[in-house]
Amino acid sequence: MSAAVQGLVAPNPPRAAGRAPALTFALRAVGPVLLLAAWYAATASGALTKDVLAGPQDVVKTFAELWADGQLPEALRVSVTRAGLGLVLGASTGLLLGVVSGFTRLGEELVDSSMQALRAIPFLALTSLFVVWFGIEEASKILLIGVACTFPMYVNVSSGVRNVDRKVVEAARSFGLGRLAIAREVVLPGALPSVFAGLRLATTLSVIALIAAEEINVTAGLGYLMARATDYLRTDILALCVLLYAVIGLLADLALRLVERMTMPWRRAVTLR
Repeated sequence: MSAAVQGLVAPNPPRAAGRAPALTFALRAVGPVLLLAAWYAATASGALTKDVLAGPQDVVKTFAELWADGQLPEALRVSVTRAGLGLVLGASTGLLLGVVSGFTRLGEELVDSSMQALRAIPFLALTSLFVVWFGIEEASKILLIGVACTFPMYVNVSSGVRNVDRKVVEAARSFGLGRLAIAREVVLPGALPSVFAGLRLATTLSVIALIAAEEINVTAGLGYLMARATDYLRTDILALCVLLYAVIGLLADLALRLVERMTMPWRRAVTLR
């Protein structure tokens, strides 16, 4: 990309003062710590019995046991692989279709109406059909997650592409860039905020869809551990798996935030101290 066009797309990052990292971390930790304390107090006092919900100390003990015998690492590997493959499939499809729909009028006319109609179908309603079409192996699970991730990516990318400043596009044309070069060098960088917004939503949905997909006759993964725990009323394992699903989603979102901050340093939220 030429320097002039790059300057139009990516402004210099502003200088902004923020809180000390330690204070920010402490403020963000207040809510989770209070929830953990309330959970421990409720189970320790007997207000919540073990057959309703195991205490955090029991969950930690179960985590250590399952990790030591190898069940938990294998279950995490299988579940993260399913979610990751589905996310890559869905996000790539949504990105491609979003650029096509947002970049040209013809693309919008060919793609948008179909995508909007399909988006109205809850992905959970497709579970039984996917089992019939693709069987009970990994393909049906990964495709279900992929479908769930496609639409938030598509909606955000197509909107972001349409909202790219047309003056920047015209400036790129004046520098002699062709249609594909403009899409690659101008439109996509200009739509990056929307791309990351769609990717974060898709990541969240990939975990939600993973939970649904792992209800399809699984023999491995966190869903399999939960199914076995349900049979034996092991609320400690159930609570552990729920927390691990949350941790997977949280870590993925934190990673995306880090990449977003490194990719777009000029986008720093303006907040009141």
